[in-house]
Amino acid sequence: MNYYLGLDIGSSSIKAALVETESGKSLGVVQEPKEEMGMYAQKNGWAEQSPNDWWQHICTAIKRLKKDYNVSRTQIKGIGISYQMHGLVLIDKAGYPLRKSIIWCDSRAVEIGNKAFDDIGSDKCSTQLLNSPANFTASKLKWVKDNEPDIYKSIYKFMLPGDYIAYKFSNTINTTISGLSEGIFWDFKNNSVADFLLEYYGFDRKLVPDIVETFGIQSLVDEKGEAESGLAAGTSIYYRAGDQPNNALSLNVFNPGEVAATGGTSGVVYAVTDSLSVKESARVNNFAHVNYKKGDDARIGKLLCINGAGIQYRWLLNNLAVSSYEEMNNLASEIPVGSDGICLIPFGNGAKRMLNNKEIGTRIVNMNLNNHHKSHMCRAALEGIAFSFVYGMEIMKSDGIKPSVMRAGNDNLFRSEIFANTVATLIEQDIEIYNTTGAIGAARAATLHKGDFEAFGKVIMDNDYVMTYMPFKDKKPYLHAYNNWKKELELVLNK
Repeated sequence: MNYYLGLDIGSSSIKAALVETESGKSLGVVQEPKEEMGMYAQKNGWAEQSPNDWWQHICTAIKRLKKDYNVSRTQIKGIGISYQMHGLVLIDKAGYPLRKSIIWCDSRAVEIGNKAFDDIGSDKCSTQLLNSPANFTASKLKWVKDNEPDIYKSIYKFMLPGDYIAYKFSNTINTTISGLSEGIFWDFKNNSVADFLLEYYGFDRKLVPDIVETFGIQSLVDEKGEAESGLAAGTSIYYRAGDQPNNALSLNVFNPGEVAATGGTSGVVYAVTDSLSVKESARVNNFAHVNYKKGDDARIGKLLCINGAGIQYRWLLNNLAVSSYEEMNNLASEIPVGSDGICLIPFGNGAKRMLNNKEIGTRIVNMNLNNHHKSHMCRAALEGIAFSFVYGMEIMKSDGIKPSVMRAGNDNLFRSEIFANTVATLIEQDIEIYNTTGAIGAARAATLHKGDFEAFGKVIMDNDYVMTYMPFKDKKPYLHAYNNWKKELELVLNK
């Protein structure tokens, strides 16, 4: 039996998966380290990690997979890589990291990106970058240029986290259009590296890695990569993408109208479109999707982050007299749609672009201390989070998305019938649930160098499909409850 290896490089852990090359069936997944990875934060708002820590955990994970499942190095026929987006890795001519990686949640470059947006102009940023430069990779590189000039002078290439891991396997430096677009280095109008942004920030074009296709032989494991990783020299790296585009791929989301949703600590809605038109560049991120092609048949992934999701429900689990999410879901099911008037605004873990960065916190509105109890709180929390997804979908629709289906992983929120039924009914679309992970998706993506997307989708359906939530015919009670919630939210936003 032969296998593909999938790696998912997160900021909390590395996950590694093996899937059978023919069937796509998952053999197993391991996580390294077993406890959460640390972050370095020299100042408030900073977040850094050592790129070589990622590499060491990957090598350990590969060793565990081979041992646990009795797989030899020669049975692993290809590699797919998913990675935390928007990070910055800098290497010198010898290939050594010049500093720790400035990762996705580091906010030191916010003002740099905002100034660039004002100076370059919103129209040019929206039509050519499809985004504000904001706090993305390019702005982080500008921070290094301004604040660490000695390091900047020694840079041979900048990389995204997945680029660095591919380099460690192969001693080959390259990146993808999708990767450059997430760093805000890609000019969609001219289908080239955004030279005007490089010029504005004062970057030398030589710092940009060579570009390879997202699917295809990107590089080969070399002898040093074999010695350190335990994979055979000559093994192909076939695929690389940021975690959100990869999550969409893992759910078979490639075509206009298809939407991937994640209900984790934060919520994410990621929708595919073939339009380069952008109206919501301040609230929605726009990147080249994994199947992006130059020309008229573009595939753009629109990403909206909902910063009040699983963390809200977890807070209730930790602070109500309840023992499990299952108990909370059962309590919530005792209460009718609309939670008897209670509204919960679930944005208590900071502002996000969806709300134009307004800090509004979590709010409980219309609670009656004589009539309402913890069952109402559980229902109001699920509805409030569901309503925030629906509000996000309204923003997506205003930006040109015409949803046809939503696909989601089988995580905590989408296991709740109340949550999933509420979203499905209000957006009037099916929600298909799949039991998969980013590492499994990345492993399966290694087969897409053959170009057979139909067979790829069949593998996901055959192995991962769980169920479909369909919209209820009677939408009125849900719409009434949503409009009440939306009114309360907008009262806060308009203060």
